[in-house]
Amino acid sequence: MRDEDKTIEHADSEQSTEVNPTASAHQETQEEPVMNLGSADGGEPTEGSNLLNSEKKLQETPTESNHLQRLRQTFACPPHGLLDRVVTNVTMVVLLWAVVWSVTGSECLPGGNLFGIIILFYCTVIGGKLVGLIKLPTLPPLPRLLGMLLAGFLIRNIPVISDNVQIQHKWSSSLRSIALSIILVRAGLGLDSKALKKLKGVCVRLSMGPCLVEACTSALLAHFLMGLPWQWGFILGFVLGAVSPAVVVPSMLLLQEGGYGVEKGVPTLLMAAGSFDDILAITGFNTCLGIAFSTGSTIFNVLRGVLEVVIGVAAGSLLGFFIQYFPSSDQDNLVWKRAFLVLGFSVLAVFSSVYFGFPGSGGLCTLVMAFLAGIGWTSRKAEVEKIIAVAWDIFQPLLFGLIGAEVSIASLRPETVGLCIATLGIAVLIRILTTFLMVCFAGFNIKEKIFISFAWLPKATVQAAIGSVALDTARSHGEKQLEDYGMDVLTVAFLAILITAPIGSLLIGLLGPRLLQKVKHQNKGEEVQGEPSEQV
Repeated sequence: MRDEDKTIEHADSEQSTEVNPTASAHQETQEEPVMNLGSADGGEPTEGSNLLNSEKKLQETPTESNHLQRLRQTFACPPHGLLDRVVTNVTMVVLLWAVVWSVTGSECLPGGNLFGIIILFYCTVIGGKLVGLIKLPTLPPLPRLLGMLLAGFLIRNIPVISDNVQIQHKWSSSLRSIALSIILVRAGLGLDSKALKKLKGVCVRLSMGPCLVEACTSALLAHFLMGLPWQWGFILGFVLGAVSPAVVVPSMLLLQEGGYGVEKGVPTLLMAAGSFDDILAITGFNTCLGIAFSTGSTIFNVLRGVLEVVIGVAAGSLLGFFIQYFPSSDQDNLVWKRAFLVLGFSVLAVFSSVYFGFPGSGGLCTLVMAFLAGIGWTSRKAEVEKIIAVAWDIFQPLLFGLIGAEVSIASLRPETVGLCIATLGIAVLIRILTTFLMVCFAGFNIKEKIFISFAWLPKATVQAAIGSVALDTARSHGEKQLEDYGMDVLTVAFLAILITAPIGSLLIGLLGPRLLQKVKHQNKGEEVQGEPSEQV
């Protein structure tokens, strides 16, 4: 029996060695360094120490090689990377200036209009990027339009630069009008016909109530504090009555991605109501603008304002139905042709309405035309909107830079600035209270009502687009008193952007995660599956 047990154990040992040759080999390789390290004498290098030194060198060489590779790429003979981008961008800027100079001559030299436009464009783009680099933890980034506005303001008020960078009022007014037409096209295309049919009462109240109440409050304050006539007071009121989609929409998208307020649809409500709020403010502004610059009795001026609305709606409907069918869907480059037509007709409507003496009808015509065209284009509308967005990316720096360049510190009186800030502050406070009342009895709790009230605060895009229209119209009439009224409206619009845009963006970022409810996972399996990934 003992002999049989020994033979069985011997067979088992042979099988284990045959099945696991790698394990034994691995043990031998592990034992050899230990033996070598144990037999080391004094300072003589052994195989184990050499292995350790080689591992350290292998860890150091990749970092050194990465630095060397970066230096070689940066200073390579055909340049690459950062140096290549800098050289390319500088060459493009210089080439653009050289081409325009070769065509226009003195207009592209210091003091010329084209030189001023090019310098203003690049300075505003750089200013927007610098402000975009300011990132605070747990907060949305500051709007780039703030840097564009400040860049234009600095160009106007730094003595040496302002002497060489000059843009005539006619050029500045034309560029701002083109930017306004692009904003109106985007607003018209952004309207959803299905959402219009399914609008709830809270969306209608939120889009109309705060805008109208703030416009009336601002008109009263402008009349009694700033001494503006009633027509100009309502012009200022509708300039201030619009909320800025350029600030609200990105902030709402960030909250929506984080799951804040999604259950009750707070971000969707604010984004949908914002477009209707802007359209109401622009329509009211154009109507009051037509009344302010018309001559005759008050009844005639009111009837003239109604006539401008009718002309704008009729012309916009005619052009909208025309663009729906021309070009037809079987043509080549369909999207580009549609984008060209809608932009061309919008610019024509804005400029021709001023030429024929009906300045309020151009903006309304553009809104109606873009809305009807979007209904007819259905699925291809998004592609046209992308092209319009590219045009807006070009004219946005020019718009905010030109608005900032219109404000001169030398022409501002301290009492005027104080009255403008007082008017703006009281009007914004009334707007916040009105917004809180408008969202009552809509199923929101007290925290959500407070958030919606402060989220409806920021002003930027519409104020920049229409804030200078009254001043440009007054300059075309050549009356000094009307120009002073227009300058007061522009100053309030400038201060509104400068104050409310960053404050509104910061308030949305701070109050959103604290006041809105975050959506919870409904499936427990998702939470269980998510825990190991978070631990990893």
